[in-house]
Amino acid sequence: MKNHNTEILVIGGGSTGTGVARDLAMRGFKTTLVERFGISEGTTRRYHGLLHSGGRYVVKDPEAAKECVQENRILRRIMPHAIDDTGGFFVVTPDDDPAFVETFLSGSHECGLAVERVDTTQMLREEPSLNPEITHCFWVPDAVSYAYISTSITARSAADHGATILTHHRVKDLLHDNGKISGVSCQNARGEEVTIHADFVINATGPLAGKIAALADIPINIVPGKGTMVSIDTLPLRTVLNRCRIPSDGDIIVPKRGEAIVGTTDIEIEDPDQFGVSGAEIDQLLQAGEAMMPGYSRAPNIRAWAGVRPLFKFDLGGTDDTREVSRSHALLDHEERDGVNGFVTITGGKWTTHRLMAEETVDLICKKLGTHRPCRTHLETVTEKLYD
Repeated sequence: MKNHNTEILVIGGGSTGTGVARDLAMRGFKTTLVERFGISEGTTRRYHGLLHSGGRYVVKDPEAAKECVQENRILRRIMPHAIDDTGGFFVVTPDDDPAFVETFLSGSHECGLAVERVDTTQMLREEPSLNPEITHCFWVPDAVSYAYISTSITARSAADHGATILTHHRVKDLLHDNGKISGVSCQNARGEEVTIHADFVINATGPLAGKIAALADIPINIVPGKGTMVSIDTLPLRTVLNRCRIPSDGDIIVPKRGEAIVGTTDIEIEDPDQFGVSGAEIDQLLQAGEAMMPGYSRAPNIRAWAGVRPLFKFDLGGTDDTREVSRSHALLDHEERDGVNGFVTITGGKWTTHRLMAEETVDLICKKLGTHRPCRTHLETVTEKLYD
């Protein structure tokens, strides 16, 4: 049996967990992060790679849109080596309602999103593979992110500031007694039992947050939303494409290192560790790609995969439609919420807002510990060195 002592323990090595570990370490906390696989092996690695401008949410989820507007600017500044500044187009295809344009522009203005109207002739000069029947086009500051790079360099930065990163450590149980979480018991890749004692434990496990909390009989209403993506590598594309409509399946195409990735579906699943991709989903997305890029469905080289969104239902009696669940994040203080001390959960959100989620989480830890340690993650550039 191995034993390890730390001030703050972070469970989860995705974008949020590594972001939390970096923020903690930069504020001087003795920090340990545990991850059951390698860095960014879960949802983070599997997403389509969009650095959101906020445009997707300005109508349906304005608070999430405002967060994206802010964090888009910050992430470009602190980790430019993990981002391609492609820009993005919001387009109205013949299958879309042009009346939505005014709603989109009004929402963008309210959320502080910069939008520029682009003549469709200019659009086709810049992106000749686009549907020539597109009637409206608007530029927004979307970009492409490389999640493995960003998460790896964030983990390296956390380690450089003193954090201990323990990959291939699977959490088996939470140490809890008399209403207090005091650490975890793990098993490492060699089958050794490892006990980690901590003053605070942060649950940053994405769609698995409910499973981790359940180890202490704490209910968290996570809706695992599977998002399937399809990629082709034959049609040229340099700019992120979005259909100018209420978010739905297959309305984004992300250009990424020679690929054009169309996504995503949104299907509730029971177990975030058990999911696959169906032929029907692939066909659906290939056809969706046609609306923006004619010929997309006939590309000879395609691949498909899926990731799982950690959607948190703020309203327990709300809709079961995953498209209707907010993309905002939730920070749960389990002492206040469940009477369990020493334990918080950060879940929901998206890659674009992972730094903000980390900042709010560490702010809460500081408040609970009665210490004032300002956040600096929005000010300091992340190292270019990958975690190994």
